[in-house]
Amino acid sequence: MLVSAARRVAASLILVAFAFWMPAAAQDLGKAPAGVIADQQEVIASVTGKVDTLQRKLDQSQEDDAALVEIRLQLEQLSRELLQSGVAFRPRLSEINARLEQLGKPPAEGQPAESDVVTNERKALTNEKAEINAVLGVAENLSIRINKIVGQITEIRRDLFQSLLTKRYEIDFALVFEVIDNFETEMSDLYRTVSSWIRFVVSFKLKSMLAATFFALAAAAVIVMGGRRLFGRLFEPDARVEDPSYLSRLSVAFWSTLMQTIAVIVFLGVTYFLYDYFGVLRGDIGAMMSSLFYVIGIVFFVSRLGTAVLAPKLPNWRLIAVESGAARWLMLLIIATAFFTGLDYLLSSVYRVLGSPITLTVGEALVSTVIIGVLVVLIGMVKPFVDENGQPKPWPRTLRYFLYLLGGVTIAAALLGYIGLARFVSQQIVVTGAILATMYIGFLSSRAINEEDAFAKTTVGRRIQRLFKLDDTTLDQLGLVTSIVINLIVIVIGVPLILFQWGFQPGDMTTWLYKVGAGFQIGTFTFSPVGILSGIVVFAIGYFLTRWFQGWLDGSVMARGKVDAGVRNSIRVAVGYAGFAIAALIAISSAGLDLSNLALVAGALSLGIGFGLQNVVSNFVSGLILLAERPFKVGDWIVAGQVSGTVKKISVRATEIETFQRQSVILPNSELINSAVGNWTHRNKLGRIDIKVGVAYDSDVKRAHEIMLDVVRSHPMVLKNPEPFVLFANFGTAALEFEVRFFLADVLASNTVQNDIRFAILETFAREHIHIPSTPRAQDPKPAEKWPADDEQMEAQVALEEEARRKRAAAVASERKPGRRRKPDPE
Repeated sequence: MLVSAARRVAASLILVAFAFWMPAAAQDLGKAPAGVIADQQEVIASVTGKVDTLQRKLDQSQEDDAALVEIRLQLEQLSRELLQSGVAFRPRLSEINARLEQLGKPPAEGQPAESDVVTNERKALTNEKAEINAVLGVAENLSIRINKIVGQITEIRRDLFQSLLTKRYEIDFALVFEVIDNFETEMSDLYRTVSSWIRFVVSFKLKSMLAATFFALAAAAVIVMGGRRLFGRLFEPDARVEDPSYLSRLSVAFWSTLMQTIAVIVFLGVTYFLYDYFGVLRGDIGAMMSSLFYVIGIVFFVSRLGTAVLAPKLPNWRLIAVESGAARWLMLLIIATAFFTGLDYLLSSVYRVLGSPITLTVGEALVSTVIIGVLVVLIGMVKPFVDENGQPKPWPRTLRYFLYLLGGVTIAAALLGYIGLARFVSQQIVVTGAILATMYIGFLSSRAINEEDAFAKTTVGRRIQRLFKLDDTTLDQLGLVTSIVINLIVIVIGVPLILFQWGFQPGDMTTWLYKVGAGFQIGTFTFSPVGILSGIVVFAIGYFLTRWFQGWLDGSVMARGKVDAGVRNSIRVAVGYAGFAIAALIAISSAGLDLSNLALVAGALSLGIGFGLQNVVSNFVSGLILLAERPFKVGDWIVAGQVSGTVKKISVRATEIETFQRQSVILPNSELINSAVGNWTHRNKLGRIDIKVGVAYDSDVKRAHEIMLDVVRSHPMVLKNPEPFVLFANFGTAALEFEVRFFLADVLASNTVQNDIRFAILETFAREHIHIPSTPRAQDPKPAEKWPADDEQMEAQVALEEEARRKRAAAVASERKPGRRRKPDPE
């Protein structure tokens, strides 16, 4: 109790002191929250008004699916605004809660009273917190209301779709005569509507119409010419090729269908946009023209796809091994199916614009869907293949029965009065079937390009290889990337088109994309595909920037500064790992992952190190030591145990050494740290070379000495300082032993210099008749002339020479230990 009371008294004194010298700050703290509350109250009031407007609009759009989707999108945007409004209070609420915790609870009865400053501040903070909670309560209630309206829209759209498919009309003979009468009347109205529009265009908008058509044709021409230039032979099949590969056939079918369809769609879309922009279209004509353009695009797409797959006139380019007669029949049936489907869609749009009787729409749809069903059944009855005996062979049983089922369902639904269902099925047969066929061709093309060396055989692959001078391995990897890109293109384009055909609106996809971008939670982890994708993109950008900076720093800055190759390698490696680490950290943050969670990974990693990664960590730390201390660098000639060669690469785990036999030896860095390593070129490439020469006992020794000294001095690569030296090393058993010692500026060139000097000595000795013995001295017929006559003296002399030889051998071995530099002899 006493400690608590003393703490409150101390807090009161501190607050009184602050009140004397920080009045302005206290006033600012009191003003800022009020501004935040007022701003958010205005936001919430604005959102409330917008929600009321959308509620009234919803009551008026119960039958318009597109309008319902638009209302839902606006409501979801308002919901996000409310969420941001609530987030705006978080910093202030955190400050208030922290300050209230510091102030503590009011003193109980019987305890010393606290300062008025503390009491007033606690009261102000409590009132402010209550006001913020009240505003948040209003926002929460409004958010609940928005969610209820969104759920209501979902139910209305589900009922609309169900009503479209399950609504039944009465089909009888009276309908036939009524449809005929209404059809004549509506065609007369259509003629008058179109003719009046044409007179208007000719009189007032002819130039605008011609200009718009010209620009639309120009846009389509750009697509066509660009496709021909970019894809070349892939744009259309070449009749001169007798046996094209399956990949070529797939690629031609896919790209010719896609590019030519895009050109037509661009022409139609630009035409409609410019007509509308220049005021050429009226409301009724615009609605009918949009339906007409849609039908033209669908029919062209289906016919182009059928031509690409079946190739009636080019059997060599046919994707399906069907007979030419069957291919022509299939083409005719497919185009007819697409035509009647488009005609049904166009006439229904025209009747809707003209306000025609419902009986006319039902009768027209009945005839069209029955014809489409019959055509689908006929497609299933075609026998496109030939068996071993040359007899016609039908489609595979599963596919044939599936076509029968689709055609039968369409005919049955139409005759039973379910016109909406029949029309929906017929449209999906044509449009969705064409889209799925195109996607399947795209996937097949991707799979074919993914095969080894397949991309290098394509026209595009060969063109890229010539343009960028790529090797076969890089080109094959580029083919793999191309395969992935094609799959993505097929999915990104095909899936939305199919969803549109099944009744989904663009607003639905926008909502899904937002939800995918916002992520979903699994346990305590929030998984956001967009966040992860952005993290991958950020890491890729950081990685390539690091590589570019490494190359620029090494090739431009350090190369111009004449920086040593070893220093350049160390800096390049350090920059690479630093850039990689920074890119990884930024990518993790971009992906929305909390870096504090890496503590768990670090704990698991330390556990792994304790159990089985000691060697890996040891090599890693040793690599950092090598890069920092630089006992050797790239290009040095080192000797490590039984390995001798040139250092090619130093990484954080291992060092690559290339022996003089061109063998690459990968040595773990820990071995280079824990063992002795000899470096012939540690500080510079200066080194001494020793060449042993034996001279016969009966030769002129001093002349031999002069010759060897003259030969070594005359070589251009031998340094004059330190001066070359010829040592009379020993009286050997077979010859007089000399050592030619000289220094080179580049010890790596020692083999060439040794060869030159040995050849020169050999040639000069031959001219001067100085012999180099090739047999042991024990076989010399006159040994007594060269040794003391007394046997004991001779044995003593031999023993002394052997002892001297062992000492010299020990000294030479000591000089040649790894890691030590040999010093020139004092001679």
